[in-house]
Amino acid sequence: MRKHIIAAIQAHAAAEYPRECCGLVLAEGRKQIYVPCTNTASEPAEEFRIAPEQYAEAEDQGQVIGIVHSHPDATSRPSPRDLAMCEATALPWHILSWPEGDMRTITPTGATPLLARPFVHGAWDCWQVCADWYKREWGLEFPAYAREEGWWEQADGPSLYEQAYEAAGFYQVSQPQRGDMIVMAVGRTAHPNHAGIYLGVEAKLAEEHAQVFGPGPFMLHHLLGRPSEIIVFGGPWLDRTRLVLRHRDAK
Repeated sequence: MRKHIIAAIQAHAAAEYPRECCGLVLAEGRKQIYVPCTNTASEPAEEFRIAPEQYAEAEDQGQVIGIVHSHPDATSRPSPRDLAMCEATALPWHILSWPEGDMRTITPTGATPLLARPFVHGAWDCWQVCADWYKREWGLEFPAYAREEGWWEQADGPSLYEQAYEAAGFYQVSQPQRGDMIVMAVGRTAHPNHAGIYLGVEAKLAEEHAQVFGPGPFMLHHLLGRPSEIIVFGGPWLDRTRLVLRHRDAK
């Protein structure tokens, strides 16, 4: 990273301390600049959020080539959320520890494992592990769906799975087959709030080896607070099931 950008980031981190600073690195032709942004997170000392309108304004100014934030009173080591969002944005993330001053850059790998990924809502969660399975196994891609944490608890709010599945190419079936998406209601929830991929009697993935015990059938899922995993689909999971969805391009 160029020295004038590092200096600008350090100045921004110092001005925002003990809040996390955040900003964008832009390319304007051959020139690179740092654009400081406002941290709109509800807990800015613990996380950051760049308002969509600020991001859009920056894109009008130049090409976004990096996302920046600081870690106040902490190391530059990326959190699970940093790693997840780096993959989700497909951009380098630059993390500055402040006031220590260490700068670290992480880059997207483009190949996050389906298994044992940590849970990060909106980036590595139950929907995303389903979407990644469809992309890797069947070559299907879905748009990025915005989802606020806790949406499932709002009785007067949208039921995201129930309202979006048809537009995403899914239709309801009565009996699952490999590749169907199982939509469930987990915990105290106003809406179905969890999903997994029904794998049938063979707990196999195209790219990863999974050690699963039991006679099957199996399901790939990512439950809040747990790493993504393959489990036996039955018992309480059957009781929690609300929809069995098949994609129109099922293989």
